[in-house]
Amino acid sequence: MSNHIIVTTGIYDAIKDTLRRKKVSMPEEKRLAEELRKAKQVLRRELPADVVTVNRKVTIKDHTQNFEHEYIFVASSKAKPAKNKHSILSDIALAAVGYKVGDIIDWPFKDGERKIEILKVESCHG
Repeated sequence: MSNHIIVTTGIYDAIKDTLRRKKVSMPEEKRLAEELRKAKQVLRRELPADVVTVNRKVTIKDHTQNFEHEYIFVASSKAKPAKNKHSILSDIALAAVGYKVGDIIDWPFKDGERKIEILKVESCHG
């Protein structure tokens, strides 16, 4: 389990901005602020291939609700949930961003605490 998330500076700034604009619940805000404090910032090309970030297809297992789902995380401006393209600032993306394959995360989602696991991270373009 990673004890710190790895993010690009762009993602770091975007999450910080989301917190500033109070776009998340209090428990999420607390958790994200804590994660950002310990986050490791890297350049895009230095980001490991198995870390959740923008323009990656991520398979997540929800242990609490017992299902698996594949998400494509994209920049907010390119989000099209109907096409399974979710903003990197959506609830599920904020929970997973910066974590890597094999990590299990207990996250305070709006509908309550859930345990999710990162099963697969693939690069996707477009």
